[in-house]
Amino acid sequence: MNGFEASQTFYTFQGQAPGDDHDEEETKMSKEEALIKSIRFIREWKNDDKYFYRDQLNENSAKDLYVLLVDFGDVQNFDNKLSTMIRNYPMEYLKIFEEACQEVYASLHSEDPYGPPLFEVQVRSLEDPKMLRKLGSEMVDKMVVVPGIITSASRSQIKASKLSIRCRNCGDSKQILIKSGLAGAFIPTNCDRSVQEKCPLSPYYVVPEECEYKDYQTLKIQEAPELVPTGEMPRSFTVSCERNLVDKVTPGMRVVIVGVLSILSPSKGFGNSKKSSKFGHGIKVSYISAIGIQKESGENSLGFALPLLKDDDKEKIMTMAKDPEIYHKIAKSIGGAIYGGDDIKKAIACLLFGGSSKMLPDGMKLRGEINILLLGDPSTAKSQMLKFVERAAPIAIYTSGKGSSAAGLTAAVIKNSQSGEFQLEGGAMVLADGGVVCIDEFDKMRTVDRVAIHEAMEQQTISIAKAGITTILNSRTSVLAAANPIMGRYDDLKHASEQIDFQSAILSRFDCIFIVRDIRDDERDRKMAGHIVSLHAGADNFDVEKTEIDIELLKKYITYAKVHCSPRLSPEAGALLKDFYVKDRTESDFGEGASSKGSRIPITVRQLEAIVRLSESLAKMQLKNIVSRENVEEAHRLFKISTLHAAKSGLSSNFSLPEELKEDVRKVQEIIRRKFAIGSKLSYSKLQEELMRLFSNQRSVEYAIYGMIKNQEIKNFESRRILQRIK
Repeated sequence: MNGFEASQTFYTFQGQAPGDDHDEEETKMSKEEALIKSIRFIREWKNDDKYFYRDQLNENSAKDLYVLLVDFGDVQNFDNKLSTMIRNYPMEYLKIFEEACQEVYASLHSEDPYGPPLFEVQVRSLEDPKMLRKLGSEMVDKMVVVPGIITSASRSQIKASKLSIRCRNCGDSKQILIKSGLAGAFIPTNCDRSVQEKCPLSPYYVVPEECEYKDYQTLKIQEAPELVPTGEMPRSFTVSCERNLVDKVTPGMRVVIVGVLSILSPSKGFGNSKKSSKFGHGIKVSYISAIGIQKESGENSLGFALPLLKDDDKEKIMTMAKDPEIYHKIAKSIGGAIYGGDDIKKAIACLLFGGSSKMLPDGMKLRGEINILLLGDPSTAKSQMLKFVERAAPIAIYTSGKGSSAAGLTAAVIKNSQSGEFQLEGGAMVLADGGVVCIDEFDKMRTVDRVAIHEAMEQQTISIAKAGITTILNSRTSVLAAANPIMGRYDDLKHASEQIDFQSAILSRFDCIFIVRDIRDDERDRKMAGHIVSLHAGADNFDVEKTEIDIELLKKYITYAKVHCSPRLSPEAGALLKDFYVKDRTESDFGEGASSKGSRIPITVRQLEAIVRLSESLAKMQLKNIVSRENVEEAHRLFKISTLHAAKSGLSSNFSLPEELKEDVRKVQEIIRRKFAIGSKLSYSKLQEELMRLFSNQRSVEYAIYGMIKNQEIKNFESRRILQRIK
């Protein structure tokens, strides 16, 4: 019986409407009965012919770790009534369970002179979790299971579990038990012996050395971004953690919290009491008191937001992987409604699957995530491609460069309004750990904000050193960015470095840089227009065959490949990669023999690693563990038509001189030949300035110089900054 079935059984078992207190009291189990059943459960429950919880108790206590991790499904299978009591009254019956742990420990270690220690029972549950937005008043004080992502975590603190107070007048002492969670203690204003001793008002003071303490921490859990309905704000809850649940998670982690939905008056711990008093005494603030935290592990190492894979899904995936055309089918499924851009779609398919992350023996990490930049003209479906990836990737966040700051993308240090201390709150790249961050309008970002993601893109971490907080957060995420050239449209007459407003440091971190052009071509324009008209005409009956694999199946395929496949290079593939790298470095003189000094897209070792990652992702699409020669050749082809093409762009082979400019261009070239001696050097800007004094049409001047470069009359250096006439 799984957790979901058990929860359905619970409501049938009660046979009542929630909130019928009288019937609930009648079915409540006595403390003695609950203690006996809990002891029997710990002693007798078997798993694989082993006394699972008894052995766990022994093993943990031997390590001085007095914790028992209980699977709620096991309790349901052992005794349905006991599990019902824990679900309905978790705080009360988990304390009884902890007493049972002490009893079992005492019987197993009767020789211990210090007696049984205090145990903590943590609960894990595999039942279907509830969304945070579904937690309502009917769930108050009941056990809930909620998934989410940790956005911030306070520093661990010490909280009193038992407060010892003493009257400063008569010495009367008493102890006050403090409930779990965010609840505080109320110290009496009158002494119990005030009639006899005539003690003044508020006579009690706290005796710290006689109090009992426990570790305490607050977290903020938020709905996973991909599960939030469009147009709605993600809901978040405060989570209180105590004892051994403290310091178990960091911002950015995807977790499932098993806890108790608790309530608190706004004036007692949430915000300013003066402001909160306007809500009245009947309004309460809800939070979750954690009794178990399930961190991502095993098959869920990429997060709990990943789709659940059933046996028939796995069979379907294995059948798909055997198809020799699977790579082309996946690429065809990327943005099926977008016309053209086949190679861009293939590269984005590689980004979705990613390469293999590696940990070297010396502790150095090599990233497996692939970063892609789409740079080009408006109206070339760049944003639509990003929107599709947001839907297709198992974990994805879409953001716009203009509306994103460095703190919003990486992490922010904020001041807690309750405690006054500073704490971390993860940004988009932390929340998308294990997924994809789609950044539109990448060129509109401020330079200082763009620099903040350098470390996240290459080292896969975000280092924070602010307000006394020094830490490192994981950001194992791919970046898919879209940007426009400096002047809005791409100009063939200008070199790429003149049109890209990015530094080499950020460009070198992109594995593929695609120049997306809006080329005027009658035949292509006719086909595209026909495609768009058919989309609008038959939007409800879109041809499904164009998308070979639907999004949900593609998402499951990506999940399975990421979890189960980690390809490595074969010796043959490694040798081929070396040859390609040396050849690319040799041919990287941008501008037909020009020096590469002025280019912003250098060919470095990072580009070699980019081809390795692309090769691994291609092997991963076929669920292979070895990268073949064919994978390397296809990866190098993608790299060549993207990054290498972008590095050499601006000297297009498709040079065609407009008819109306031919006469002006001929005159400009004649003047250049007369004034510019063979063998002499001149800066491009100076030559252009001199010619502009004679000709007012700047395009004619640019076409004239460009035509002489194409005819090899002029040689250019440093991205056309320096020109030399050679014939």
